[in-house]
Amino acid sequence: QVQLIESGGVLEHPGGSLRLVCAASGRIFSIHTMAWYRQAPGKQRELVAAITSAGSANYADSVKDRSTISRDNAKNAVYMQMNSLKPEDTAVYYCNAGVRLYRWNRNEYDYWGQGTQVTVSS
Repeated sequence: QVQLIESGGVLEHPGGSLRLVCAASGRIFSIHTMAWYRQAPGKQRELVAAITSAGSANYADSVKDRSTISRDNAKNAVYMQMNSLKPEDTAVYYCNAGVRLYRWNRNEYDYWGQGTQVTVSS
């Protein structure tokens, strides 16, 4: 099986910064896309940023000017640096990965972390 473990959740003031870390472990041949999603109370889960194994990244409009997603393919890890935090960034942040389990099978399977809480409040 595959596990995604997140860390880096914070309680920060507006204007602060955070760095989220997610590491995947288990039966992994390769991971094409890794991403961060978030879900605020009473709202749907939304994509924050995603990055492919080649390093191509995309961001939600709400974070793109103040966030950087990166990854270490050798470690099966993805990182999110977010600056100039706002109260509306408050949410549970989830790591997501599309995992190819076997060299002989091109199917990718979707895995999620357990979530890490980010709270931005004065």
